[in-house]
Amino acid sequence: MKTPRYRGRFAPTPSGPLHLGSLVMALASWLDARRQQGEWLLRIDDIDPPREQPGAADRILQQLDAFALHWDGPVYYQSRRHQAYEAAVQQLLATGDAFYCQLSRRELDAMGNLHPGRSVAVQWPADAAVRLAVPTEEVCFDDRFQGRQCLDLNRHEGAFVIRRRDGLYAYQLACALDDADLAITDVVRGVDLLDSTPRQIHVLDCLGRAAPRYGHLPVVLGADGHKLSKSSGAAAIEGGQAAQTVKLALSLLGIEVEIDKPERMLDAALQSGLPTHS
Repeated sequence: MKTPRYRGRFAPTPSGPLHLGSLVMALASWLDARRQQGEWLLRIDDIDPPREQPGAADRILQQLDAFALHWDGPVYYQSRRHQAYEAAVQQLLATGDAFYCQLSRRELDAMGNLHPGRSVAVQWPADAAVRLAVPTEEVCFDDRFQGRQCLDLNRHEGAFVIRRRDGLYAYQLACALDDADLAITDVVRGVDLLDSTPRQIHVLDCLGRAAPRYGHLPVVLGADGHKLSKSSGAAAIEGGQAAQTVKLALSLLGIEVEIDKPERMLDAALQSGLPTHS
């Protein structure tokens, strides 16, 4: 099947149901895909079982359906992609881009949480994480909404984990590889993930894969001025108040519509564009 010109995605973590902040980002990526007559895929980022809430993945699907955010094709699950992640880890080890590391969190904390790189590499994988070495030059990209962005990974964390000591695969590796394997052309997400993007671009560069276009939008803040999140106990959105909630979410994207059925509200919102800057 020929890849469409635009292919977007929404990738929630099943650590709890969707809240208003996650609905806003789902709406933003859905609107961006639909306005460009592209595909919008749904991926459940379930690679960290200790953080997951039983039943959360199914609840998220129900919430999206209740808010008329219908996705294209099957739902993708990271938990079914371990073989692909391990193949990528082995490729990066074979090329020398990645290495085994036994440094503990306490040792890293003593180093100011700045990893020293290959100088502490160990030969054997026993009780070791796998880290990806970082380039000496800045990683730069042109964000669709935030403009030119550059990050010197050597001065921000340094070599980062792609497979944890407990064998679980890290977010930066899994997210980057999934976007490449699903032929995602555009990632629209919250500005809280802006620092992750240079790392994911670096992962794909080391794997010889092309990176998608990225656009980061302001996140929704709570009354305390902090980002709404599942970890902070943000309230789940309820389908029984879908129209009012969609209206609020759209207004947070700078799009005003009259209260009506969610489907009609989304049709009206398609006539408006997303903000072009933060």
